[in-house]
Amino acid sequence: MSSPIPTSTSPLRDLAQERGFEIGAAVAIDPLRSDPKYAEVLRREFNLVVPENAMKWAAVEPAQGQFDFRQADLLVDFAQKNAMRVRGHCLVWHQALPDWVQNGQWTKETLSAALQSHITGEVKHFRGNAFAWDVVNEAIDEDGSLRQTLFYNTIGPEYLDLIFKWAHEADPDALLFYNDSNGEGLGRKSDAIYALVKGMKERGVPIHGVGLQMHISQYSYPADADLRANIQRLGELGLVVHITELDVRLDEPFTAQKLEQQARIYRSIAQNCLAEKACRALLMWGFTDKYSWIPGFFQGYGSGLIFDEAYRPKLAYGALAEALAGK
Repeated sequence: MSSPIPTSTSPLRDLAQERGFEIGAAVAIDPLRSDPKYAEVLRREFNLVVPENAMKWAAVEPAQGQFDFRQADLLVDFAQKNAMRVRGHCLVWHQALPDWVQNGQWTKETLSAALQSHITGEVKHFRGNAFAWDVVNEAIDEDGSLRQTLFYNTIGPEYLDLIFKWAHEADPDALLFYNDSNGEGLGRKSDAIYALVKGMKERGVPIHGVGLQMHISQYSYPADADLRANIQRLGELGLVVHITELDVRLDEPFTAQKLEQQARIYRSIAQNCLAEKACRALLMWGFTDKYSWIPGFFQGYGSGLIFDEAYRPKLAYGALAEALAGK
């Protein structure tokens, strides 16, 4: 590798801004409140933020019709003070549901009404402050079929068209995304995502983009050509593409060789996104290993982000900076 840390001292957001690009990270509210270094690095390096959990249904509507936006408002206020844009995440997901939704006795009509009320209430609250929304998250199963969720089983597959329609009615100016995992390259899952959004476009559903989550590892990540081809075909539908949740987990021990490989992966993903007109933003799911979700979900793995636990930039930071600088 060439020198991993770029000679330029420009923050990532400045390098991205010069390319007309957005670079961002998912934000946890507790460290934003309590860890000054977390807030300092966040404001210095990124021009785009997304909440990890503060806009999910369980957080904002813990009781039916009773909204609590305090945590999410804190992030929006931070973003506005620091010239950052906000992606909303996520309106509908089969996880992170409040008990009253998960355990409710629903009919098609009553669940549809609850969905519409939730989407309308949340999107209207952030109208003008969230420029984009992940309207639905992970609605396709790994085999390419529509996931058998509460919403699918109670309302039917038409729930997907309906929730985009309701989100658009609540904020006609917001970009509305379908967001999913394991569909970044080419294969059964990405083909299913493509077919879903193509059908929605053909039916006149107000969908504007696809989010590619990109939770990957040193052992499993999309080939460059496959990623580019997938972004291209989505772009040909007239859709915007965002890489929404990038992290590259490593298995222990975290050796220099593994960190170098991680940096190469970060670089190639950024370069592939930057090379495609449809791909307009790259967000990581966090930015410091100090608060990463990875060790809690993948035993023996970690070190997936571009800053270590002490906020020191890793090789991946330098590789990402160089990609943004066109090096």
